[in-house]
Amino acid sequence: MTVNEVKPKLADTEKITINLGMIDLGQIDLLVSEGFYSNRTDLIRTAIRNQLNTHADVVRQTVARRSLVLGLHHYSRADLEAAQQAGIRLQIQVLGMASIASDVTVELALATIESISVLGALHASTAIKAALAERIK
Repeated sequence: MTVNEVKPKLADTEKITINLGMIDLGQIDLLVSEGFYSNRTDLIRTAIRNQLNTHADVVRQTVARRSLVLGLHHYSRADLEAAQQAGIRLQIQVLGMASIASDVTVELALATIESISVLGALHASTAIKAALAERIK
């Protein structure tokens, strides 16, 4: 990314939807009403973090074994143009979020991105996602 290029603002969170049974939901509401959690989302986030902490060693080992980039990785037009000039085809493997700049053309993406595997979220234009659909795992 160049000094003058403005990085797009990306969401800090990704919205997911879950279905719960009425008894589970009632128990969550009870814990919220008793002040253990500020709201349903607070309890669910805490439960997820606890499970992720329980399995942290497995996550670390798998990230290393699969050579995943951990966190946020942004691919700018300049990044892809540099890869194209060097004759490099990217195999994007990210645990977290991968984003492809909005000014990247479909032609440039097809010429430089061999495959995409994202555990988390992929932010790219609809056209880029459609063009790379067969390369996204």
